[in-house]
Amino acid sequence: MNSSQVLFFTLGAYADPGPLRFLFFLLVLVLLLLIVFCNLLLIVVICVSRSLHEPMFLFLCSLFVNELLGSSGLFPFLLLQILADVHRVSAPLCFLQVFVLYLYGSVEFFVLAVMSYDRYVAICRPLQYHRLMTPQKVAVLLALTWALPFLTISVLVGMSAALPLCGNVIDRIYCGNYAIVKLSCSDTRLNNIYGLAYTVLSVLLPSLSILYSYARILQVCCSGSRQTRQKALSTCTPHLASILNFSFGCCFQILQSRFDRQRGSDPLQVFMSLYFLTCQPLFTPLLYGLKMTRIQDACQQLLCGGRAARPELRA
Repeated sequence: MNSSQVLFFTLGAYADPGPLRFLFFLLVLVLLLLIVFCNLLLIVVICVSRSLHEPMFLFLCSLFVNELLGSSGLFPFLLLQILADVHRVSAPLCFLQVFVLYLYGSVEFFVLAVMSYDRYVAICRPLQYHRLMTPQKVAVLLALTWALPFLTISVLVGMSAALPLCGNVIDRIYCGNYAIVKLSCSDTRLNNIYGLAYTVLSVLLPSLSILYSYARILQVCCSGSRQTRQKALSTCTPHLASILNFSFGCCFQILQSRFDRQRGSDPLQVFMSLYFLTCQPLFTPLLYGLKMTRIQDACQQLLCGGRAARPELRA
């Protein structure tokens, strides 16, 4: 059996939920609707509120768009599979899902890294902020956070799609690149090397950038005034919480896909494999919407027609 003969993949991690499948379907549907509503609301708020047309909020808007991208790559697929009796997916759709989900993960790390750089400049070099974070530079940073992952993942998926396969059973509840690579009949060393390089570029380098930015922020906060510490706390707390939440989910997912040899139908493994794809898209808009006063005021102004009254310290 080669790659041209594999017309579909079978997802082996699904267990028969019996009558509970409709409950699971309803829970996933409600979660999807919440994610779409929360992220769309904040995207619209940032776009229509001129007071939020600043680098930090533009990066946030890109983050919310990415949350919708990740949700669109998983939830409709998951809803169909919950109701299906035979858990199969066509090969082109499977590779499309791999592309969308990996793009979501990569863009998330890049946007979080760019946001940490923005916070570093705002807190550590406030007098130079507007000179360093010009509209042109913000546009370039936003373009790179999407263009680089798009190119690297296109190559990754193209290499996997070209592999000759000896099977079509993926022991997961959604399509994963390494799960497909493990089905190959041929030598996959080149795929593994590129996969490692992709992980370094998409995960390790942004993580190092985030660590460096927050190390400098911590250094300034320790030697700065009380006002500086309060400003750093108010703007960095939701960002740090988002980074930690997403990093935890991604690390588990990478370790599970690379080293786990047990079947993927274990409930805990299923939950953890879905964690960064289900919790992060809802966690991010709720966190920023609840913690950032200017976003709260803009939401109230948009939904209730009131005037935003509580200013927040600006960069």
